[in-house]
Amino acid sequence: MAFCETCRVRNRAICAALDASEIQALNAIGRQRKLEAGQSLLWEGEDSVLVANVIEGVLKLSTGTADGREQIVGVVYPSDFIGRPFGQQTAHSVTALTEATVCVFSRTDFDNFAREHPALEHKLLQRTLAELDRTRAWMLLLGRKSAGERIAAFLLEMAERLAANGACENVGGHETFDLPFSRQQIADVLGLTIETVSRQFSKLKNDGVIDLPSRRSVTILNRDELEDRAG
Repeated sequence: MAFCETCRVRNRAICAALDASEIQALNAIGRQRKLEAGQSLLWEGEDSVLVANVIEGVLKLSTGTADGREQIVGVVYPSDFIGRPFGQQTAHSVTALTEATVCVFSRTDFDNFAREHPALEHKLLQRTLAELDRTRAWMLLLGRKSAGERIAAFLLEMAERLAANGACENVGGHETFDLPFSRQQIADVLGLTIETVSRQFSKLKNDGVIDLPSRRSVTILNRDELEDRAG
């Protein structure tokens, strides 16, 4: 059970539904893999050969547009599951935004294991439904909210997801975290221009809602106001 015994997300990942003997069996078909920032694990349109649990780091899900541009369609964090079980083709590319560690399984081996362990299939269904809810909320954000509301909602989402993985610190009573995105990537995620993103960040800072200690660091100074601005 080598790496399963010391896994940081053991109690939050889909394998939390398994007992010790089942974990040992899952361990036998998996392996850990480290990714550098910018390194891809899966590629859009290719055969679905791998699935994985994220142990450390942040990765992006992206798809290519007809004119060759990249559109980020999702972000995954530690304890999240990536890949397409029971599917023949990968729907999007998966690339590390930061240094990352993933627990990788052959998709075929994982599919066979899941069929024999209903508790794992149930956990997968729960994760899928939660992701569906998150996607619907994101559709509302992109379709109906203003630029300011999008940025505020984005920062709240980042704080929540990063805090769940110990990557959001409480400094002087305020939430502080490092964004895994560049300004351009934030613009791509939110359907905005980089100029609009920069203006909205500056406005939030000038209004005392957030502080920006560095290019990637964000400190939420007034959470209530940020929630109001998120609509």
